[in-house]
Amino acid sequence: MSDGALSQDEIDALLAGVDSSSLGMPAASSGGGISEQSKALLQDYLVSTVQTQSSNLSMMMGTNVIMQLTQLDGVNRESFLQKVPDMVVAVKADFTAGFPGEHVFVLSEEGAKKIASLMNKEENIELDDMALSVISEIISQLTGTQITTLSEKTGNKSIASISPEASFVPKAVVALPNGDFVRVTYQLSLGDGSTLPLWEIYGPSVVQDITAALSGGSAGKGANMQSMAGMGTMPMGGAAMGGFGGTPAMGGMGMPAMQAQAPMGGMGMGGAPMGGMPMGGMGAFPGMGQNPAAGFGSYGMAGGATNVQPVQFPSLVPQASSAEQGNIGLIMDVYMEMTVELGRTKKLIKEILGMGEGTIIELDKLAGEPVDILVNHKLIAKGEVVVIDENFGVRVTEIVSPMERMSDMG
Repeated sequence: MSDGALSQDEIDALLAGVDSSSLGMPAASSGGGISEQSKALLQDYLVSTVQTQSSNLSMMMGTNVIMQLTQLDGVNRESFLQKVPDMVVAVKADFTAGFPGEHVFVLSEEGAKKIASLMNKEENIELDDMALSVISEIISQLTGTQITTLSEKTGNKSIASISPEASFVPKAVVALPNGDFVRVTYQLSLGDGSTLPLWEIYGPSVVQDITAALSGGSAGKGANMQSMAGMGTMPMGGAAMGGFGGTPAMGGMGMPAMQAQAPMGGMGMGGAPMGGMPMGGMGAFPGMGQNPAAGFGSYGMAGGATNVQPVQFPSLVPQASSAEQGNIGLIMDVYMEMTVELGRTKKLIKEILGMGEGTIIELDKLAGEPVDILVNHKLIAKGEVVVIDENFGVRVTEIVSPMERMSDMG
């Protein structure tokens, strides 16, 4: 019987926003709910990418890398976590379009350090922000190759994912899909003879959508939306009109053709009789032909001219309502990150990896030029650097106008 105290795993899970109710519960079926056919389709697709992945990883790490898919199976959270070390590097790479859903990579601490060490060309590396950004770049390369191959195999050109972001965390706080999911296990063989594991996690909805597309079914939600676009309109003799679904065009006028059973006697075009009854210049559409420059928008079916008004767009300048101004008091005690930026520059990856102690980095600002003051990475003011006792400070010299802020955001 529990004494009501939380275990360390439960505390870690709560801090990471993971549902801790499943921690310590008996494992459900580890079959993953994936059929043999779906497993074969997904495995064939992933195996077709490993040669390209191996070449890309070899080029990025500067050593021969062979990537092999060793296992693809269905698991749940508990059965997966039993197989991984206590501390891992998790990289979230969810799909946002095409086959939207959960997609995660997991590396052991030792494997992540090995990769970062090869990329940075340094020994005894720590998993700091720089090392984690290197891991994120590796996963971004893997994901990009997968998306390219998947687009070619399914015809779905809308596939996209979030920018992968690595984090070094206890395994209990890794954000895994709920219930059963698919685990893909890779082995990376490095040029020095060492090997390291890499796990890839697919959420159940992603697996279902991808395998359906690979089997010749739906090419994903994004593709479905693309194929449905344009069904509401049909070209009518050179002009697209909605609401006449399936009615053929009449010449180049954008008018529905006369039905075959409609009597043609007694109708005339432009006053010329076609059966004894003049039409008087298209009498069924009074006024047509009298003002050809006006276009179709100026005529009604009853023959009267439609009053055309210009479109009025709302102002793009944000206006705070009285309610918004009143509610601002609710967040007055919230902390926000304020940063003073001395300057910026851009460097090639090879230049960054080649940096060492004593390297001088030239910034894009002149000496004595005002520094930028940012709140949550948004420019709000400019100032000059001052020294207060033994600390640096900044004196505000200019507040950036709202219009300048909007132009910077654009």
